[in-house]
Amino acid sequence: MQLKLTRTDRRLLLGASIVFALLVGGAVFFAGGQGSKAEVPTTYSSGSAGAKAAYLLLRESGYNVVRWERPLDELPDPAGKILVLTDPQEAPTNQERSHLRSFISEGGHVVATGMFAETFLPRSSIGPDFLRGMTWETLQPLAPSGITRAAPEITMAPEAYWDSTSVALPLYGDHDHTRVVKYNIGKGEVIWWASATPLTNAGLKASNNLEFLLACLGDGTNENRKEILWDEYIHGYRQTIAASTFHSPVMWIFLQLGLLALAVLVTFSRRSGPIFAPVAPSRLSPLEFVQTLGGLYGQANASSVAVEVSYQRFRYWLTRRLGLANNASAEDLQTAVRERLNFSAENFATTLTQCDMARYNPSLPPKEALHLVQTLDDYATQLKLFRVSRKEKA
Repeated sequence: MQLKLTRTDRRLLLGASIVFALLVGGAVFFAGGQGSKAEVPTTYSSGSAGAKAAYLLLRESGYNVVRWERPLDELPDPAGKILVLTDPQEAPTNQERSHLRSFISEGGHVVATGMFAETFLPRSSIGPDFLRGMTWETLQPLAPSGITRAAPEITMAPEAYWDSTSVALPLYGDHDHTRVVKYNIGKGEVIWWASATPLTNAGLKASNNLEFLLACLGDGTNENRKEILWDEYIHGYRQTIAASTFHSPVMWIFLQLGLLALAVLVTFSRRSGPIFAPVAPSRLSPLEFVQTLGGLYGQANASSVAVEVSYQRFRYWLTRRLGLANNASAEDLQTAVRERLNFSAENFATTLTQCDMARYNPSLPPKEALHLVQTLDDYATQLKLFRVSRKEKA
Protein backbone atom coordinates (compact mmCIF):
# COMPACT_ATOMS: atom_id res chain seq x y z
CA MET A 1 0.00 0.00 0.00
CA GLN A 2 1.43 3.34 -1.07
CA LEU A 3 1.90 5.78 1.78
CA LYS A 4 0.16 9.09 1.14
CA LEU A 5 1.00 11.95 3.46
CA THR A 6 -0.90 15.19 3.55
CA ARG A 7 0.79 18.52 4.04
CA THR A 8 -0.18 18.49 7.73
CA ASP A 9 1.30 15.00 8.17
CA ARG A 10 4.57 16.09 6.55
CA ARG A 11 4.84 19.08 8.86
CA LEU A 12 4.12 16.93 11.90
CA LEU A 13 6.71 14.34 10.86
CA LEU A 14 9.32 17.00 10.15
CA GLY A 15 8.72 18.72 13.51
CA ALA A 16 8.96 15.43 15.42
CA SER A 17 12.21 14.56 13.61
CA ILE A 18 13.74 17.92 14.46
CA VAL A 19 12.79 17.60 18.14
CA PHE A 20 14.18 14.05 18.28
CA ALA A 21 17.46 15.15 16.67
CA LEU A 22 17.79 18.03 19.14
CA LEU A 23 17.19 15.71 22.09
CA VAL A 24 19.78 13.20 20.89
CA GLY A 25 22.30 15.95 20.13
CA GLY A 26 21.71 17.60 23.51
CA ALA A 27 22.15 14.28 25.31
CA VAL A 28 25.44 13.62 23.53
CA PHE A 29 26.70 17.18 24.06
CA PHE A 30 25.82 17.50 27.74
CA ALA A 31 26.94 13.96 28.53
CA GLY A 32 30.49 15.13 27.89
CA GLY A 33 31.82 11.63 27.37
CA GLN A 34 30.49 10.28 30.62
CA GLY A 35 30.88 6.77 29.27
CA SER A 36 34.62 6.92 30.03
CA LYS A 37 34.24 9.17 33.09
CA ALA A 38 31.55 7.41 35.07
CA GLU A 39 31.67 8.10 38.79
CA VAL A 40 32.09 4.43 39.60
CA PRO A 41 35.33 2.77 40.75
CA THR A 42 35.75 0.79 37.55
CA THR A 43 39.00 0.34 35.66
CA TYR A 44 37.29 1.65 32.50
CA SER A 45 36.53 5.07 34.01
CA SER A 46 38.91 8.02 33.91
CA GLY A 47 36.63 10.15 36.07
CA SER A 48 37.63 11.30 39.54
CA ALA A 49 35.82 8.33 41.14
CA GLY A 50 37.05 5.84 38.52
CA ALA A 51 39.88 3.38 39.00
CA LYS A 52 41.59 3.43 35.63
CA ALA A 53 44.75 5.05 37.01
CA ALA A 54 45.21 2.38 39.68
CA TYR A 55 44.67 -0.40 37.16
CA LEU A 56 47.21 0.99 34.68
CA LEU A 57 49.70 1.76 37.46
CA LEU A 58 49.56 -1.81 38.74
CA ARG A 59 50.10 -3.22 35.26
CA GLU A 60 53.07 -0.94 34.59
CA SER A 61 54.53 -1.76 38.01
CA GLY A 62 54.75 -5.46 37.27
CA TYR A 63 51.57 -6.67 38.91
CA ASN A 64 49.68 -9.45 37.18
CA VAL A 65 46.31 -7.72 37.10
CA VAL A 66 43.44 -8.62 34.76
CA ARG A 67 39.82 -7.56 34.47
CA TRP A 68 37.37 -10.24 35.58
CA GLU A 69 34.16 -10.01 33.52
CA ARG A 70 32.56 -13.33 34.39
CA PRO A 71 30.26 -14.42 37.24
CA LEU A 72 31.79 -15.18 40.62
CA ASP A 73 30.71 -18.80 40.43
CA GLU A 74 33.24 -19.20 37.58
CA LEU A 75 36.23 -18.04 39.65
CA PRO A 76 39.36 -20.10 38.98
CA ASP A 77 41.51 -22.00 41.46
CA PRO A 78 42.06 -19.59 44.40
CA ALA A 79 45.73 -20.44 44.85
CA GLY A 80 47.73 -17.25 44.33
CA LYS A 81 44.64 -15.17 43.44
CA ILE A 82 43.41 -11.81 44.77
CA LEU A 83 39.89 -10.71 43.95
CA VAL A 84 39.12 -6.97 44.03
CA LEU A 85 35.45 -6.02 44.59
CA THR A 86 35.06 -2.24 44.38
CA ASP A 87 31.66 -0.89 45.43
CA PRO A 88 29.44 -3.65 43.97
CA GLN A 89 26.28 -2.45 42.27
CA GLU A 90 24.50 -5.78 41.97
CA ALA A 91 23.64 -8.32 44.66
CA PRO A 92 25.16 -11.78 44.18
CA THR A 93 23.15 -14.94 43.69
CA ASN A 94 23.23 -17.63 46.36
CA GLN A 95 25.44 -19.73 44.10
CA GLU A 96 27.91 -16.87 43.61
CA ARG A 97 28.03 -16.12 47.32
CA SER A 98 28.63 -19.78 48.14
CA HIS A 99 31.38 -20.07 45.52
CA LEU A 100 33.06 -16.90 46.80
CA ARG A 101 33.13 -18.32 50.32
CA SER A 102 34.76 -21.50 48.99
CA PHE A 103 37.21 -19.36 47.01
CA ILE A 104 38.31 -17.60 50.22
CA SER A 105 38.35 -20.73 52.38
CA GLU A 106 40.63 -22.50 49.94
CA GLY A 107 43.27 -19.77 49.96
CA GLY A 108 41.90 -16.87 47.92
CA HIS A 109 42.30 -13.24 49.03
CA VAL A 110 39.56 -10.62 48.63
CA VAL A 111 39.77 -6.84 48.84
CA ALA A 112 36.22 -5.47 49.05
CA THR A 113 35.09 -1.87 49.37
CA GLY A 114 31.83 -0.07 50.09
CA MET A 115 28.71 -0.66 52.10
CA PHE A 116 27.09 -3.12 49.68
CA ALA A 117 30.08 -5.45 49.78
CA GLU A 118 28.35 -6.95 52.81
CA THR A 119 26.13 -9.02 50.51
CA PHE A 120 29.22 -10.75 49.04
CA LEU A 121 31.37 -11.39 52.09
CA PRO A 122 30.98 -14.49 54.26
CA ARG A 123 31.39 -12.46 57.47
CA SER A 124 30.38 -8.85 57.73
CA SER A 125 28.63 -6.40 59.98
CA ILE A 126 28.56 -3.13 58.04
CA GLY A 127 26.54 -0.03 58.84
CA PRO A 128 25.90 3.00 56.61
CA ASP A 129 27.38 6.42 57.33
CA PHE A 130 26.28 8.62 54.45
CA LEU A 131 26.95 11.98 56.07
CA ARG A 132 30.58 11.15 56.89
CA GLY A 133 30.95 9.68 53.39
CA MET A 134 30.37 13.09 51.80
CA THR A 135 33.79 14.38 52.85
CA TRP A 136 37.31 12.97 52.93
CA GLU A 137 38.82 12.20 56.31
CA THR A 138 42.21 11.11 57.54
CA LEU A 139 42.09 7.69 59.22
CA GLN A 140 44.60 6.57 61.81
CA PRO A 141 45.91 3.02 62.33
CA LEU A 142 44.20 1.00 65.06
CA ALA A 143 46.45 -2.08 65.24
CA PRO A 144 50.03 -2.91 64.21
CA SER A 145 50.29 -4.85 60.95
CA GLY A 146 52.24 -4.89 57.73
CA ILE A 147 49.58 -2.71 56.09
CA THR A 148 49.55 -0.03 58.79
CA ARG A 149 53.33 -0.05 58.83
CA ALA A 150 53.43 0.68 55.09
CA ALA A 151 50.79 3.44 55.39
CA PRO A 152 50.84 5.28 58.75
CA GLU A 153 47.57 7.02 57.78
CA ILE A 154 45.18 7.04 54.84
CA THR A 155 42.61 9.39 53.37
CA MET A 156 39.09 8.12 52.70
CA ALA A 157 35.45 9.22 52.40
CA PRO A 158 34.06 6.69 54.90
CA GLU A 159 30.53 5.94 53.73
CA ALA A 160 30.22 2.93 56.06
CA TYR A 161 31.70 1.47 59.22
CA TRP A 162 32.44 -1.96 60.67
CA ASP A 163 30.45 -3.00 63.71
CA SER A 164 32.81 -3.82 66.56
CA THR A 165 30.66 -6.81 67.58
CA SER A 166 31.84 -8.73 64.52
CA VAL A 167 35.18 -10.49 64.88
CA ALA A 168 37.84 -8.84 62.68
CA LEU A 169 41.22 -7.14 63.06
CA PRO A 170 40.70 -3.36 62.93
CA LEU A 171 43.30 -1.63 60.77
CA TYR A 172 42.14 1.99 60.38
CA GLY A 173 39.45 4.12 61.88
CA ASP A 174 38.52 7.41 63.53
CA HIS A 175 37.39 8.30 67.02
CA ASP A 176 33.90 6.84 66.29
CA HIS A 177 34.15 3.78 64.08
CA THR A 178 36.39 1.23 62.42
CA ARG A 179 36.78 1.89 58.72
CA VAL A 180 39.20 -0.82 57.52
CA VAL A 181 39.34 -4.41 58.83
CA LYS A 182 40.96 -7.73 58.01
CA TYR A 183 39.92 -11.24 58.93
CA ASN A 184 40.67 -14.81 57.88
CA ILE A 185 38.27 -17.42 56.52
CA GLY A 186 39.90 -20.83 56.28
CA LYS A 187 43.12 -20.45 54.32
CA GLY A 188 42.12 -17.16 52.77
CA GLU A 189 41.84 -13.54 53.86
CA VAL A 190 39.35 -10.68 53.47
CA ILE A 191 40.23 -6.98 53.67
CA TRP A 192 37.30 -4.58 53.78
CA TRP A 193 37.44 -0.80 53.20
CA ALA A 194 34.68 1.63 54.10
CA SER A 195 34.93 3.10 50.57
CA ALA A 196 37.01 2.81 47.43
CA THR A 197 38.54 6.29 47.81
CA PRO A 198 42.21 5.18 48.17
CA LEU A 199 42.20 3.44 44.77
CA THR A 200 40.19 6.02 42.81
CA ASN A 201 41.81 8.35 40.31
CA ALA A 202 41.43 11.29 42.69
CA GLY A 203 42.09 9.46 45.95
CA LEU A 204 45.20 7.70 44.70
CA LYS A 205 47.08 11.04 44.87
CA ALA A 206 46.35 11.51 48.59
CA SER A 207 49.11 10.88 51.10
CA ASN A 208 49.88 7.19 51.76
CA ASN A 209 46.88 5.94 49.75
CA LEU A 210 49.06 4.34 47.07
CA GLU A 211 51.20 2.63 49.71
CA PHE A 212 48.01 1.40 51.38
CA LEU A 213 46.71 -0.08 48.12
CA LEU A 214 50.00 -1.83 47.34
CA ALA A 215 50.21 -3.21 50.88
CA CYS A 216 46.69 -4.70 50.60
CA LEU A 217 47.55 -6.31 47.27
CA GLY A 218 50.97 -7.59 48.33
CA ASP A 219 54.36 -7.42 46.62
CA GLY A 220 53.99 -7.70 42.87
CA THR A 221 57.68 -7.92 42.00
CA ASN A 222 58.81 -11.21 43.45
CA GLU A 223 58.54 -14.57 41.83
CA ASN A 224 55.53 -15.59 43.91
CA ARG A 225 53.47 -12.59 42.95
CA LYS A 226 49.74 -13.15 42.98
CA GLU A 227 47.33 -12.69 40.13
CA ILE A 228 44.88 -9.86 40.75
CA LEU A 229 41.38 -10.34 39.39
CA TRP A 230 39.73 -6.92 39.24
CA ASP A 231 36.03 -7.68 39.12
CA GLU A 232 34.18 -5.65 36.49
CA TYR A 233 31.23 -8.02 36.25
CA ILE A 234 29.67 -6.34 39.30
CA HIS A 235 29.75 -3.02 37.41
CA GLY A 236 27.79 -4.41 34.45
CA TYR A 237 30.70 -5.26 32.16
CA ARG A 238 30.46 -8.61 30.38
CA GLN A 239 32.65 -10.56 27.99
CA THR A 240 30.09 -10.25 25.18
CA ILE A 241 28.93 -6.95 23.68
CA ALA A 242 25.27 -7.97 23.97
CA ALA A 243 25.52 -8.72 27.69
CA SER A 244 27.43 -5.50 28.40
CA THR A 245 24.88 -3.48 26.44
CA PHE A 246 22.04 -5.05 28.39
CA HIS A 247 23.62 -3.92 31.68
CA SER A 248 24.52 -0.43 30.48
CA PRO A 249 22.54 2.82 29.91
CA VAL A 250 22.55 2.00 26.18
CA MET A 251 19.74 -0.45 26.92
CA TRP A 252 17.47 2.46 27.86
CA ILE A 253 18.21 4.17 24.54
CA PHE A 254 17.07 1.06 22.66
CA LEU A 255 14.03 0.81 24.92
CA GLN A 256 13.04 4.41 24.16
CA LEU A 257 13.57 3.87 20.44
CA GLY A 258 11.42 0.76 20.65
CA LEU A 259 8.64 2.68 22.40
CA LEU A 260 8.89 5.44 19.76
CA ALA A 261 8.65 2.89 16.95
CA LEU A 262 5.66 1.26 18.64
CA ALA A 263 3.93 4.64 19.00
CA VAL A 264 4.55 5.43 15.32
CA LEU A 265 3.26 2.01 14.27
CA VAL A 266 0.12 2.26 16.38
CA THR A 267 -0.56 5.80 15.20
CA PHE A 268 -0.06 4.91 11.54
CA SER A 269 -2.18 1.77 11.85
CA ARG A 270 -4.94 3.73 13.56
CA ARG A 271 -5.00 6.45 10.91
CA SER A 272 -4.33 4.27 7.86
CA GLY A 273 -6.49 1.29 8.66
CA PRO A 274 -9.74 0.39 6.86
CA ILE A 275 -12.60 2.79 7.41
CA PHE A 276 -15.92 1.26 8.44
CA ALA A 277 -19.01 3.37 7.97
CA PRO A 278 -21.35 3.27 10.96
CA VAL A 279 -24.42 1.13 10.46
CA ALA A 280 -27.39 3.38 9.81
CA PRO A 281 -30.72 2.11 11.11
CA SER A 282 -33.18 1.26 8.35
CA ARG A 283 -35.94 3.77 7.84
CA LEU A 284 -38.26 0.84 7.16
CA SER A 285 -37.97 -0.58 10.65
CA PRO A 286 -41.35 -1.19 12.34
CA LEU A 287 -40.70 1.09 15.28
CA GLU A 288 -39.64 4.03 13.12
CA PHE A 289 -42.66 3.44 10.88
CA VAL A 290 -44.96 3.53 13.87
CA GLN A 291 -43.34 6.68 15.22
CA THR A 292 -43.49 8.38 11.81
CA LEU A 293 -47.11 7.41 11.28
CA GLY A 294 -48.06 8.49 14.78
CA GLY A 295 -46.37 11.84 14.30
CA LEU A 296 -48.20 12.28 11.01
CA TYR A 297 -51.57 11.54 12.59
CA GLY A 298 -50.80 13.82 15.53
CA GLN A 299 -49.80 16.73 13.31
CA ALA A 300 -52.90 16.33 11.07
CA ASN A 301 -55.30 15.79 14.01
CA ALA A 302 -56.47 12.64 12.23
CA SER A 303 -57.44 10.53 15.24
CA SER A 304 -60.41 9.12 13.35
CA VAL A 305 -58.13 7.79 10.60
CA ALA A 306 -56.11 5.79 13.15
CA VAL A 307 -59.31 4.27 14.56
CA GLU A 308 -60.55 3.44 11.04
CA VAL A 309 -57.32 1.65 10.10
CA SER A 310 -57.33 -0.46 13.26
CA TYR A 311 -61.07 -1.17 12.99
CA GLN A 312 -60.92 -2.25 9.35
CA ARG A 313 -57.97 -4.52 10.06
CA PHE A 314 -59.77 -6.06 13.06
CA ARG A 315 -62.99 -6.70 11.10
CA TYR A 316 -61.04 -8.21 8.18
CA TRP A 317 -59.30 -10.84 10.30
CA LEU A 318 -62.38 -11.52 12.47
CA THR A 319 -64.79 -12.09 9.56
CA ARG A 320 -62.17 -14.23 7.83
CA ARG A 321 -61.80 -16.30 10.96
CA LEU A 322 -65.57 -16.74 11.38
CA GLY A 323 -66.43 -17.11 7.70
CA LEU A 324 -68.86 -14.19 7.74
CA ALA A 325 -69.47 -11.41 5.27
CA ASN A 326 -67.32 -8.35 5.58
CA ASN A 327 -70.39 -6.15 6.15
CA ALA A 328 -71.76 -8.21 9.10
CA SER A 329 -73.25 -6.10 11.90
CA ALA A 330 -71.72 -5.74 15.36
CA GLU A 331 -74.48 -7.90 16.89
CA ASP A 332 -73.90 -10.70 14.38
CA LEU A 333 -70.15 -10.62 15.09
CA GLN A 334 -70.73 -10.77 18.86
CA THR A 335 -73.12 -13.74 18.48
CA ALA A 336 -70.72 -15.64 16.22
CA VAL A 337 -67.76 -15.00 18.52
CA ARG A 338 -69.72 -16.22 21.55
CA GLU A 339 -71.03 -19.38 19.84
CA ARG A 340 -68.07 -20.42 17.68
CA LEU A 341 -65.06 -19.17 19.65
CA ASN A 342 -66.59 -19.43 23.10
CA PHE A 343 -65.65 -15.84 23.73
CA SER A 344 -67.94 -13.55 25.70
CA ALA A 345 -67.27 -9.91 26.28
CA GLU A 346 -69.93 -7.61 27.66
CA ASN A 347 -68.93 -4.52 25.69
CA PHE A 348 -67.72 -6.27 22.52
CA ALA A 349 -70.62 -5.10 20.31
CA THR A 350 -70.62 -1.65 21.92
CA THR A 351 -66.92 -1.21 21.16
CA LEU A 352 -67.42 -2.20 17.54
CA THR A 353 -70.30 0.26 17.22
CA GLN A 354 -68.22 3.06 18.78
CA CYS A 355 -65.34 2.35 16.39
CA ASP A 356 -67.72 2.38 13.42
CA MET A 357 -69.04 5.78 14.49
CA ALA A 358 -65.64 7.24 15.43
CA ARG A 359 -64.11 6.78 12.00
CA TYR A 360 -66.53 9.37 10.63
CA ASN A 361 -65.89 11.85 13.45
CA PRO A 362 -63.16 14.35 12.32
CA SER A 363 -63.10 15.97 15.81
CA LEU A 364 -62.49 12.71 17.69
CA PRO A 365 -60.34 13.41 20.79
CA PRO A 366 -56.93 11.64 20.69
CA LYS A 367 -57.46 10.02 24.12
CA GLU A 368 -60.75 8.42 23.00
CA ALA A 369 -59.14 7.23 19.79
CA LEU A 370 -56.26 5.70 21.73
CA HIS A 371 -58.69 3.91 24.08
CA LEU A 372 -60.63 2.40 21.15
CA VAL A 373 -57.46 1.24 19.35
CA GLN A 374 -56.08 -0.35 22.55
CA THR A 375 -59.39 -2.11 23.21
CA LEU A 376 -59.43 -3.56 19.69
CA ASP A 377 -55.87 -4.76 20.12
CA ASP A 378 -56.80 -6.46 23.41
CA TYR A 379 -59.71 -8.27 21.71
CA ALA A 380 -57.44 -9.31 18.82
CA THR A 381 -54.92 -10.75 21.29
CA GLN A 382 -57.59 -12.70 23.18
CA LEU A 383 -59.07 -14.05 19.94
CA LYS A 384 -55.58 -14.75 18.51
CA LEU A 385 -56.45 -13.02 15.26
CA PHE A 386 -52.92 -11.89 14.41
CA ARG A 387 -51.09 -15.05 15.43
CA VAL A 388 -49.94 -15.88 11.89
CA SER A 389 -48.97 -12.31 11.20
CA ARG A 390 -46.91 -11.95 14.42
CA LYS A 391 -45.17 -15.28 13.83
CA GLU A 392 -44.00 -14.07 10.41
CA LYS A 393 -42.76 -10.86 12.03
CA ALA A 394 -40.75 -12.82 14.60
